[in-house]
Amino acid sequence: MTDLLTHPDFVSTVKFDDKGLVPVIAQSKATGEVLMFAWMNRQTLEMTLATGRVTYWSRSRQSVWTKGETSGHHQHLIEAYVDCDGDVLLLKVDQMGPACHTGAPSCFFRQLDVS
Repeated sequence: MTDLLTHPDFVSTVKFDDKGLVPVIAQSKATGEVLMFAWMNRQTLEMTLATGRVTYWSRSRQSVWTKGETSGHHQHLIEAYVDCDGDVLLLKVDQMGPACHTGAPSCFFRQLDVS
């Protein structure tokens, strides 16, 4: 089951925290691999929805950050979901190049050895 929301309804469903941020999971639309976790504010969410180029809020730099603006490894928005509580976003993206700043395809390349 998927509820299709209009742009305004989608944005109004998002519950930003007390700092005006919402956590975002970026997932490859092609492979289903989880690529990265980041943050958005209302401005960067609106920019992403308007342009299709995924744009985040950098908490460390306290600034807008369009994925790939320096590396060339852009993320193009394919689908956007908000969870049932409205407090997490899932973006299915077309990733150009590696997603991680280390050069790894995904930021989730370190696995716990449970053996």
